[in-house]
This record gives sequence, structure tokens and C-alpha cells, in this order.
Amino acid sequence: MKLNLSVQEINKKIAIDFVQKNHYSPVMPTLTKHYLGFFVDASLVGVLTLGWGTQPRQTINKMFRGLGSQDYYEIGKMCMLQEMPKNSESQLLSLTIRWLKTNHPEKLFLYTMADGIMGKCGYIYQASNFLYGGSYLTQVYMMDNGEKLHPRSTKSILIENAKFKNKNKLFWMTSDFMELKNIKFIEGLMFRYIFPLNKKAKKLIVTGSSFTWTKNYPKNNSLKWYDKTVRPKKEISQPPFTFENIIYNRKNVKPTLNSDNMLSQFLETTT
Repeated sequence: MKLNLSVQEINKKIAIDFVQKNHYSPVMPTLTKHYLGFFVDASLVGVLTLGWGTQPRQTINKMFRGLGSQDYYEIGKMCMLQEMPKNSESQLLSLTIRWLKTNHPEKLFLYTMADGIMGKCGYIYQASNFLYGGSYLTQVYMMDNGEKLHPRSTKSILIENAKFKNKNKLFWMTSDFMELKNIKFIEGLMFRYIFPLNKKAKKLIVTGSSFTWTKNYPKNNSLKWYDKTVRPKKEISQPPFTFENIIYNRKNVKPTLNSDNMLSQFLETTT
């Protein structure tokens, strides 16, 4: 079903509110440059954020030597209302690519990752003709409340763990501490996807990348999870991560906002 979909930059608070109501994870990326809102008539039906991950230059330079953060944007969050038709997200991505080519013609690539550790292998990117650049294993903690916590966000817990072990400093939680706190150390796959935005980018895909980019896409049977709390690690079924009771990611989760009046005011000033 073809939607009468339009896109424009929207207020950060409106975007965050929408994402936290409609995305499976309310944790927001920190390096966000643009908040795009997608509308059917005057109704906000989708949000996509553009920026970078935690290592902007290293990420692109690993794939294309000599490039930097100025050469690409990464999708941070993308979501639509559940009641939207099946192919709506493909239309959202198509409109995002068109918006980038018009407003940021200097960008070479739109990059993103499918969160395999959350059971996502990237079907939406596959349907939108993104190129697949392989997978890699990543590690997270599953806390006692089911919350997924990145190792970079464990500073205060590691201080507690160090005191427990009578150590000055720790970089990873110890197995006895995790057992005491009912914490699991989980390993799973992330899947890379990229979309070249111009002729130069298409050439770099073929001749200038250290990765092989194809349309040999992963499927659900490509998903893997391991419990590294125990040694040796053992393969497990998909962990039951949940964000129903946010405790450990509070600094990266903005309070849910009532944005109805703000959205109305925004539309009045932009129409």
C-alpha cells in the first residue's frame, strides 16, 4: 500500500517521546544530529534519527579506509506506529534516502546495524535494497530485571564489583558477582547494512572497502546467542530482554513526555 508520506525535521522532544512509546528499546543514542518525523497528512506516524554510534570515525574507517564521520550518517532509531501497513518502513527508508540526497549531498553512505542480540536480522533493510556487510559478535549484560546493559554503561556497577572482590578497579564483571546479582553475560550477533548514496559511494563499495558487500542476507536461522556467564560459553535460545522497568539505563532514557500540544504547535509553525 502506497502511503501519502512526507518527512521533515521535528523537535527532539517530540521524536524521543514517539520513540519511547513505539520502539522496543527506549534507550536513545547519544550522538544524534537529525530527528526526522514522517507524517500522513498532519499525523506523526514514524520517526528516524540520524547521527553516529559511539565511535563515529573508527566505524566508517574500518569499512572504508580514509573516510570519516563527515562521510556518512548512521540510523540510530527507527520506528513507526504498529497500525501502519506492512511495507510502511520501506517507504520511510526510501524517503529518508531522498531527504539525505537533497539536504546532505556530501554524504556517501547511510549505515545501520540490525540488532541480532534482540532477535533482529534486518529484514526491513533487505527489503529496501541495503547491502549486507557481514556480522560480528557483541556482548551485553542482562540485568536482574531483564534490562539489556552495554558494558560501557557499567561504571557504577563495576565499582561495586571491585569492592566485592577487594580490587582497585575492574573492567568486566566477575562471575561470582554476576551470580550473586543474578546478572547474565550474553553474546550475540550484530548485522551490518549500508546504502550508497551516490556514484562515488557505489564505486567505493566495489573497490575501496575492506568488507565484502552483498545481498546474501541473513535470516532468522542466522541468529545466535551465547551465555558467557559460564565457562566455556554455551549456546542458548533468545534471551528474554525487557525494558518494562528501566533502572540501569536511566541516563540514556529521557522521561516520557506528553507531546500532543508541542506537536500541534510545531505543525502550526511549519505549515
